[in-house]
Amino acid sequence: MIESLNVALLVLSGLVTVSIFSSLLSFRVGAPLLLVFLGVGLLAGEDGIGGIRFDDVRTAYAIGTVALAVVLFDAGFHTPMKSVRLAALPSLSLASAGVLLTAAVVAVPAHFLLGLDWLQGLLLGAIVASTDAAAVFFLLRVGGIHVRDRVRSILEVESGSNDPMAIFLTIVLIRILTGASDGSDLAAFILGHLVLEIGIGMVAGLGGGALIVAAVNRLGIERGLLPIAALSMSLMLMSATSLIGGSGFLAVYVAGLIAGNARLSAPDTMRRFQDGASWLAQIAMFLALGLLAAPSEFVPLILPGLGVAFVLIFVARPLAVWVGLLPFRMTRNETAFVAWVGLRGAVSILLSVLPMVAGMENGRLFFNVTFLVVLVSLSLQGWTIAPVARWLGQVVPRRIGPVERVELEIPGTRHELVSYRIVADSLVSRGHKLPSWATPSLVVRAGHSFLGSAMHGLKPGDLVWLFARPERLAQLDRLFASHADAAEADRQFFGDFPIDSHARMADLGLLYGLAMPPDSQEVTVAQWMRETLGTYPGVGDRVGLGEVELIVRALGPNDTITEIGLATEPTAIDKPRVPLFPSGREVRTRIRRWLGRR
Repeated sequence: MIESLNVALLVLSGLVTVSIFSSLLSFRVGAPLLLVFLGVGLLAGEDGIGGIRFDDVRTAYAIGTVALAVVLFDAGFHTPMKSVRLAALPSLSLASAGVLLTAAVVAVPAHFLLGLDWLQGLLLGAIVASTDAAAVFFLLRVGGIHVRDRVRSILEVESGSNDPMAIFLTIVLIRILTGASDGSDLAAFILGHLVLEIGIGMVAGLGGGALIVAAVNRLGIERGLLPIAALSMSLMLMSATSLIGGSGFLAVYVAGLIAGNARLSAPDTMRRFQDGASWLAQIAMFLALGLLAAPSEFVPLILPGLGVAFVLIFVARPLAVWVGLLPFRMTRNETAFVAWVGLRGAVSILLSVLPMVAGMENGRLFFNVTFLVVLVSLSLQGWTIAPVARWLGQVVPRRIGPVERVELEIPGTRHELVSYRIVADSLVSRGHKLPSWATPSLVVRAGHSFLGSAMHGLKPGDLVWLFARPERLAQLDRLFASHADAAEADRQFFGDFPIDSHARMADLGLLYGLAMPPDSQEVTVAQWMRETLGTYPGVGDRVGLGEVELIVRALGPNDTITEIGLATEPTAIDKPRVPLFPSGREVRTRIRRWLGRR
């Protein structure tokens, strides 16, 4: 028995180690890292070089469920409340109507290509309808691209909130197909249970998140146990919510959102632990699901599986996104990018296990087709997100910021310990004096450490550590950034030159010979842009003003516009790149023209 335990432990730890070291190859060749984890599981499985036979669907589902809960809690924990405010309504639209529309469209190829009846086709559509939080968060946060605030917020909040809808729809359809429910008045049945499940999940998440914050801050738990306590409480919350008829996954995501945006004891310790736990959960989930698959069974399903994947990626997802975002102020390029970042991952594979758990006759078919769809999605969409984002003008040039940030717990105030690497051509390297509140505490030069007070001048290559308040980091970024790089980014994305955000619109019109709207003469440029863009502007947002374009360069506290750029002619970066996805304004204009002709 001990020998068998050692063998099992050796195999499991070896697979995790191989997955981790495979990440080095992933970053070198640009492959989606989660696809690498899935590939390791396939190679280790019974049809791969490992030859490991694993066909326990219940164990795989249990592993996936726990891992998904950990990933969703971490997703909420790392989502700023600003993103929720910015993207709440669009994300809710995509997570509800978008999931339903996607499932309905995918049912068509499932019926004609796989021979499933319409209800079974709708079940396959529900299984692949939700985007994968792990894949989206990884590619947006770790993948090296920095997209516009509004688009990134919509994608992140949607990926964390659309799982409950897909899970609920999948379970309801399985109940009907297996005879557990008669399916009478299907629409009313689904709607009633959906409202109840989401309502309970939301309330439980809010209450559970508040309890987690209170426990972490007030019970005096030992520092090393704080993140473990938070994570274990989140798993308890998921289970308890599911037992009382609510959405446990929604509850755990909302709880993570509440905890991550609260003032916690040892926040840096919490975040680092969450990162590690989330990575381990993703590796375990993808390995287990990869081991469960048998690639030899994929062969007869390759063509119909590719057909389903094609319809999902190029028809169902774009249509659902366009309809879901039509009521909101989204440009064609923004809608196109959100449609493209509809990655399917472990959530869809996990849901495809449910038909097998329920004992459906063709349960393995759902699993194999879903696995093929996920492989195509991660390969095609995951590999091309960065070039598509650049082509559609959704990448915001990253300003050179701190090498590292550490939030400090100082009673009565909030400071961060930040480090910068001195780059050539920065203001600091050219002798610009630092403000009095930014005196370096430590300077590392050529491997030797020096007190900041002992250094008389900073040189390229120095690593500087200093204390600063979070709202002052933007000013430090400008001092330590490469002037040439920043200037090039400004020209390409942020306009030809900056203008005073506090200037009156009337003065701006006189200076550049622009015709100003009559009711905007006395307001500042920042106020006018804020009113024009809506409640929550984002960096890179543009507003046309006659022959010029005003661009948001930076935001301050409470989303105030602190820096504005001016482009002397409309930039090409926002020109529509696809002939699809007309905005709500364009649709209304076309309808009025059509009605006028009649």
